[in-house]
Amino acid sequence: MGVYEARGSLAKAMKDLTTRWNDIRVQWSDPRAEEIERDLLQPMEMDARFAENAMDQLANLLSAARRDCE
Repeated sequence: MGVYEARGSLAKAMKDLTTRWNDIRVQWSDPRAEEIERDLLQPMEMDARFAENAMDQLANLLSAARRDCE
């Protein structure tokens, strides 16, 4: 799997998680749900964004390295 494919898989997984969580939150609204969202899901979303940015940078570096080796 290439960098772009891995990035796409990560983005899709986060989108699926967010969609499912939003479905659950419609019926589950208590302090524990808020804690899960605040302590687990929001940091995970930020980490995924950072990872996606890092993957973009890595893809650019790999492309440059390939061009330099030609």
